[in-house]
Amino acid sequence: MSRSIKKGPYVNPKLMKKVDAVQRSGANTVIRTWARASMIMPEMVGLTFGVHDGRRHVPVFITENMVGHRLGEFSPTRTFRGHVSRSERTSRVR
Repeated sequence: MSRSIKKGPYVNPKLMKKVDAVQRSGANTVIRTWARASMIMPEMVGLTFGVHDGRRHVPVFITENMVGHRLGEFSPTRTFRGHVSRSERTSRVR
């Protein structure tokens, strides 16, 4: 279920403070965050976030197409190691 329009988008207040500070300073630093549920706002375009995936911070560069999505969508939490090959499957069954 999506968030109510009346409430507006959710953005972690501490994260917005960090975004404002980086924009004022003009530095090109990575903003580390654990706030995966925060919505990407237009003010964040052009910044790089280190979004935590449970074990490390994945660098995510924000573009205009990402506005309105959540930060967690761009740092997958699961590592896909591939499907089992056919020969390996048949040898395991027998």
